[in-house]
Amino acid sequence: MTEKITCCDKNYTEVTAKDLPLYCPMPGMSRWNGHPRVFLKIEAAGEARCPYCGTLYVLRGGAARQAAGH
Repeated sequence: MTEKITCCDKNYTEVTAKDLPLYCPMPGMSRWNGHPRVFLKIEAAGEARCPYCGTLYVLRGGAARQAAGH
């Protein structure tokens, strides 16, 4: 059984690399049309907060590492 994600109901929402590029609200959220879609830069820090609803997204595995010299 999978838990239904609801925007703003949890302390954070864990996402994976397959969810990138990340945007809020995500399609699986109960309030998917609660505010305009906003893209969030999560790769560098490993987490990002939506400026509209305050949902905190955490990237599973942490910040993405950049290739050397890039």
